[in-house]
Amino acid sequence: MASQFLRSTNSRYVAGVLAALGAGSALYTLTPQTVQAKSEVDAATIKKIEEAYAKLNGPEGAKCKSLLKKHLTKDVVDKLKAKKTKLGATLYDCIRSGVYNLDAGVGVYAPDAEAYTLFAPLFDKIIEEYHGFTPKQKQPPVDLGEGKTKEFPPLDPKGKYIKSTRIRCGRSLKGYPFNPCLTQDNYLEIEGKVKKAFAEYSDKELKGKYYPLDGMSKDTQKQLIADHFLFKEGDRHLQYANACNFWPKGRGIFHNNDKTFLIWVNEEDHMRIISMQEGSDVGKVLDRLIKGVPFSRDDRLGWLTFCPTNLGSTVRASVHIALPKLAARKDFIEICEKLNLQVRGIHGEHSESVGGVYDISNKARLGLSEYQAVKQMYDGVKKLIELEEKEK
Repeated sequence: MASQFLRSTNSRYVAGVLAALGAGSALYTLTPQTVQAKSEVDAATIKKIEEAYAKLNGPEGAKCKSLLKKHLTKDVVDKLKAKKTKLGATLYDCIRSGVYNLDAGVGVYAPDAEAYTLFAPLFDKIIEEYHGFTPKQKQPPVDLGEGKTKEFPPLDPKGKYIKSTRIRCGRSLKGYPFNPCLTQDNYLEIEGKVKKAFAEYSDKELKGKYYPLDGMSKDTQKQLIADHFLFKEGDRHLQYANACNFWPKGRGIFHNNDKTFLIWVNEEDHMRIISMQEGSDVGKVLDRLIKGVPFSRDDRLGWLTFCPTNLGSTVRASVHIALPKLAARKDFIEICEKLNLQVRGIHGEHSESVGGVYDISNKARLGLSEYQAVKQMYDGVKKLIELEEKEK
């Protein structure tokens, strides 16, 4: 069964990962959360949901432009406020981050996989607007780009514009809920499984070391920060989504010896797998990523993740790039959006540009394959460089 989820010619490298995680159908049968939650939603939670709706639509939420506010209609509230997933997640768990952070662009998170179906009247509308992916559509088959990475020669061979290239994807272990519903034992179990998987890496491009956040020395912490590897607690959007429980238990970072292959454990998703290097060789970065992606997926929505903006391929391919002339134009963001590109600061979401360098990536993740997501970034950035060179 495992073979249907793998499309890699480097299967010998991921075999150890599958074995460590239970292999094949075991990815479907992990059931660490054994307590069956009551089906009723208590009156206090229903009141919170109703108050949240009132806040979004009252004076305090007047400037809020999130997709949550747009699609959390009174009808949706009435349909969903009394529902609860088997793991105990309610509508309030899905919306609380966007209610506390009125400046959010989306404002919703899925506390567990079932939330995407149980609370579909809300999630489907947001997914459709963000990704252009309707409830009748289905994520295309996995295509990690094996054999096609040579289609991506360096975008900027002289190193004039692009500082570095990164491709990342999110993965969740089947059978475990997402952050808000994870117990401390769950965090530690997931960490233990992936640590064992990392130990199985034999390919020199993947082999490396795991650094747990719990008990991390200051010297190690400083070095990982200097390498721009270390994620840290404090993102208010995740905090209000109840995603930082038991911090730093069960969290950590793996990187290979060359510091070009990185895995975050239990940050936003169970795993964030990242391939990166200096320069603009997208093909090389993608080729390395292919060696480390061995997980199962949902039939319609693709790889399930905590944030609905990362569903589908989950692939975010990006470059750190300086475009001084083009970025000075008032319509710079509009130009990027027309190319299906997303613009961020170099320190990630909700950050600003530093030194005129931007983080530019594909916007779409859902409705296109992993290879197509990378190609969307590649083609878009290629066009931006062409426009930059035409500017006077």
